[in-house]
Amino acid sequence: MRWNSLLDVVFPPQCAACNAIGSGLCRACTPPAEPITVRIPGLTVRAPGRYTGGVRAAILAVKDGRRDVAERLGRIVAPLIARGSLLIPVPTSALRRRVRGIDGVALIARAAAIVAGAAVETPLYLRRDDAQRGRSRPERLAARGRFGCVAEAVAGARVVLFDDVCTTGATLRDCAAALRTAGAVVDDAIVAAVALPEAGGSDAATKCGGPWTPLPAP
Repeated sequence: MRWNSLLDVVFPPQCAACNAIGSGLCRACTPPAEPITVRIPGLTVRAPGRYTGGVRAAILAVKDGRRDVAERLGRIVAPLIARGSLLIPVPTSALRRRVRGIDGVALIARAAAIVAGAAVETPLYLRRDDAQRGRSRPERLAARGRFGCVAEAVAGARVVLFDDVCTTGATLRDCAAALRTAGAVVDDAIVAAVALPEAGGSDAATKCGGPWTPLPAP
């Protein structure tokens, strides 16, 4: 019996939203939704849905160390990934990796890559060991130059950024800048969810200090 299978017997996967046994996020808590495509300066960001409901609960559970939930999120995101893509996860701080025992974003990316027939590399690193979670919107937008990149891993390659959630887009833009400085080509990002502005709000295109525009689903 495989080690993961044995763990599933002893500690069966449990839905992060409703606690049902059998999956890290059950189908009842992830109703079918149209994929979302938004544009932030320099990047087109795609997600299977909004940062709400069961998906929000799942992303928070991964941040708390839930491997079973990360695997399920990877399967949900996988249909958005083109075969042969090279995914670059946004790195988690060393402190959070120690606390959680995992790098949640990288775990979701690897699970998605297995299903999609893609590859994953981890050349990005934090110059300062801090995180965006818990920061105010102005603090998020002001945080620049936080990431570096190992150039040898991506120079000349076309890559796709990967993160769990796009809130202001500041982290994705910062990572894209580091990748481009290292010689990579990056035009696209894939996330597990997008925190869209409230429907009907007139400021829906002002995220990130620039255009943040919902686009028609491909």
